[in-house]
Formats: sequence, structure tokens, C-alpha cells
Amino acid sequence: MSVRATARIVAAPGGALPVLESSGPLAVRRTRARRPHTARVTVVGAMSAPLGGDRLALEAVVRDGARLTVDAAAATVSLPGRTGEAAHYDVRLTVGEDAELVWLPEQLIAAHRSDLRMRTTVDLAVTARLVLREEQVLGRTGEPPGTLAARLTVHRAGRPLLDQELACGPGAPDGWDGPAVLAGHRAVGQLLVVRPEFAQKPPEARLLGETAVLTPLAGPAALVTAVAPDALRLRRVLDEAVDDLTGP
Repeated sequence: MSVRATARIVAAPGGALPVLESSGPLAVRRTRARRPHTARVTVVGAMSAPLGGDRLALEAVVRDGARLTVDAAAATVSLPGRTGEAAHYDVRLTVGEDAELVWLPEQLIAAHRSDLRMRTTVDLAVTARLVLREEQVLGRTGEPPGTLAARLTVHRAGRPLLDQELACGPGAPDGWDGPAVLAGHRAVGQLLVVRPEFAQKPPEARLLGETAVLTPLAGPAALVTAVAPDALRLRRVLDEAVDDLTGP
């Protein structure tokens, strides 16, 4: 039997969390923040999910002037269901004026025979700050990948900032594993950093090693995209990029 569940987080100034609602396999827990006046929430998987046919959603709202960090206790593994249906996982994020969201989930692993449609939608106010990391791993160790279609759409002040989609695995358009996309790598990820000060001094476009690139976006924002042979090396590249883009 498939699962329908929605978890909700609302952050207010001073580290308050007026709404923290778990549902189904999505358990959200308040954890100790590393910075003052910041709320931190960790997503804990309460059961195996998403399975084929599941429809899961995670919503986070950061009110004006608030600071929120969201991470996860473990990787998310997309698994096949009994019916052969695709699973759906929607993430909806809203960040208000002079607010900040640091969104750092663990990897999403597309297990063999799984089929997942993931959609992340972000709405930012003009003075909002965002650090968002996404990482996908194609298959567990020693197995072929499942099917994954992931889309990220970001608006700032109601205007499009970024809209991109990646499809890979069986049934994806031809070429997903070719030299123009994954080039045989098993891990792919991106890091989006939005900071108002980038309007005056945008980061310079450059390569970050052999398989990652930093691209400034009109917005003001910077996007890092990377592929790697495995999750560990992908995380190392993206962590270095976070330090570079958010440091003093």
C-alpha cells in the first residue's frame, strides 16, 4: 500500500520553530544549532521510503528575519514498489525577507528498479539568503541504477532564477550517461548559493577540479554542478564550494 505524507517546518526569528510536523516516513526533529539565533532541524527516516507509488512532501517556511538549517540523519534510498508505479517526492521551500535557509540533505540513492520523480520548488524574497545542496547517487554499491527524474525550480521576488531538470537511469532520454551529462560517473550534484552581495561582486566562473564547475547566475546567485565516481568524492567537492562561496 502506497503512502501519502507531508511534513512541515516553519521557522521564526530567534531560533523559534512554531510549526514542526512529522508525517509518515518523514520525521522532523529539532537538533542543536551551531550558530546563535538559528533553528536546526534534522530529517530522520521513520521507515523505508520513498517506495514506488508513494507521494511524499516536505515543506519549509522561513519567516522574515529567521534563520533555519535543515539536514538529514541518513541518505534517502528510492526503492521499487509492488505495483511498478513511480514514487513522487516534492520539496517546497519559502524564504522571507532578511531570512536564511541552509538546506543540506544527505544523498538521494536511486536503487535498482526504483522509479522516483523528485521536484524541489524554492520561492525567495529579495533579501533572502539560500544555500541548497542536492546530491544523487545512481544505484547502491555493485548494482545498476534506478530511474530518477529530478527538477529544481527557484524564483526570487517572483522572477525565475533557475529551472533545470535531470533524468537518468532506465527510461531516461538517450545520452544521460554520455560525455555531455554524467560521462559514466555514478554521483551527480549541485550547490546553489544565493546572497544579495553577489549583485555587486559576483563569483567568477571557474572549474573546480576536473568534473565540477562554478557558474554565476543573474539573481544574484552562484551554481556549482559536479559529477564524481562516488558519493564521497562528490561531497568533498561540494563542501569545498560551500566554504568558498559562504566564507568571510
